[in-house]
Amino acid sequence: MRLTVFASTLALAAPALAQQIWDIWSTTWDRSSLFTYNNLSPNPITFNSPGAIGAADIVINDGQTFQSVWGYGASLTDSSALVLNNLKNKNVDSYWKLLKYMFDPTDGANSAGFSYLRIPLGASDFSASVYSLDDVKGDTAMKHFDINKTPSYVFSVLNDIRSINSVLRIHLLPWSPPGWMKDTGTMNGGNFLSKYSTAYAKYLLKSLQAYQSKGVNIYAIGVQNEPENWNPTYPTCVMTPAQEAQIAKTLRTLMNNNGFSGVKIIGYDHNWNDAGGYPVELMNDGASAFAGVAFHCYSGGVAQQDAFHAAYPKKDIFFTECSGTYGSDWWSDIKWYMDNLFIGSIEHNAHTGLMWNLALDGNGQPMLPGTNSCSPPCRPVATVNSDGSWSVNQEFYAMAQASKAILPRDAGGPWGKRIGVSVGGYQNWALRVGAFVTGRANSNDWLRYSLVVLNWADNTNGAWNPTPVTTTIEFRGKQATYTFPVGVTTLWWYAPNQGRSKRGEFDEPAVMFTNATEANITLPQETPTGGNANTAEDSPFDGAVYGKSNGEKIHTTRFR
Repeated sequence: MRLTVFASTLALAAPALAQQIWDIWSTTWDRSSLFTYNNLSPNPITFNSPGAIGAADIVINDGQTFQSVWGYGASLTDSSALVLNNLKNKNVDSYWKLLKYMFDPTDGANSAGFSYLRIPLGASDFSASVYSLDDVKGDTAMKHFDINKTPSYVFSVLNDIRSINSVLRIHLLPWSPPGWMKDTGTMNGGNFLSKYSTAYAKYLLKSLQAYQSKGVNIYAIGVQNEPENWNPTYPTCVMTPAQEAQIAKTLRTLMNNNGFSGVKIIGYDHNWNDAGGYPVELMNDGASAFAGVAFHCYSGGVAQQDAFHAAYPKKDIFFTECSGTYGSDWWSDIKWYMDNLFIGSIEHNAHTGLMWNLALDGNGQPMLPGTNSCSPPCRPVATVNSDGSWSVNQEFYAMAQASKAILPRDAGGPWGKRIGVSVGGYQNWALRVGAFVTGRANSNDWLRYSLVVLNWADNTNGAWNPTPVTTTIEFRGKQATYTFPVGVTTLWWYAPNQGRSKRGEFDEPAVMFTNATEANITLPQETPTGGNANTAEDSPFDGAVYGKSNGEKIHTTRFR
């Protein structure tokens, strides 16, 4: 765990200190590095006077700031909670190691720091059976609403995760309303009946109140997962934009009147392909109710998020679901995820990047009996085995590399914010780059600047040839040089504020790291010339094939 010791007497020396890169995390194509930390002490990379550019040239524009990034993560489905709970019963030490590896947000910890979790309200295709939280037909007053129809292990695992990560954002979302609110009379498939709009809004309010009664504060709630998806083999529901908007407007009033004015309502939660359609209509009908909308990867392309952003630039965009499938290529998946999701969706104004199931077994089970939603089987972020062992998959490594760049640097500090970046040089095509600045709890501390870099230069004229790329990094008139291996690299350095990022721009609520765990790596104590020299200075597969920008194609999805 890092030690920060900066005396105020160092303030006058700050302008003379060079920006230096000490901290690097890497995942390489050949798995020789898997989310591996490298501290460059005693030989950091220093930003010096610029010279000739490298084969690629990354240019940072920290005067250009965009959205804050609020975290990466997955969904805690009933099935995910079950396999994790089984792991806890089988091997409690292994269970806690996995949770800490995924969720510990402590600066310097050997962990991904996942900080955004979706939880289905009622059953999904990853539940043991079909259920809602009120299955009593016609109970519009919600007298029979029962949160304890949710398996108890969901709350047990959730509370364990919360004990590790106190800055976790929790997003509730139903896969279907109760079946009696639909024209089919069942949660599987069907259309929502508008006459139950008020009752359904009450159902959602009851869900917030129920979680609150269990000591769980909710960050956001949705009205309907994938409202354009009808599948009779698991909980789904077709809901028009007008219906969803009406429910959300009623819900917003109920929430405001019952102590939940700070909870966001997030709409749509469906595929990119209709980004300029359904979610725009949703805002046209109910913009006052919604904080924004969420997208999935199963149809369309990430750039389509821009259609919504152009129509409603002040509304938040979230990326909340994608699933890989067992049998796909590890490195090809990493490239696709970084290009489209964990660099790409953020580049297209998303505040989050999430995968689907947090944990399953090695066969993508357990699933709802009879569902056809995952064929080939969906791959989770973490695979949990019946013998009490576990492993993490390519989804983990891709998200972990991105997450390291945006986590709050300090207790009480803000999240990372996307900043301007471009890539030049004759090998500019070889790199996909995201750039971020993280503010500080103490305005006198230096800002942290981070890069997430995918080097996907793995072939020459179609022949396999992984090629490291020697790259110059341009920052405030200075230049550093680093050779990026083929894979994903996350690195950072610190620099004085110099008025480029005003403290007021880092407008997220203060965060507190409680129940922090010790890191599994030992990092050096900071000094005025060390890596964190914060010296005082004003500061699925459904048949769809998704094309990549380098011509590669990869199967990553589960349903339409």
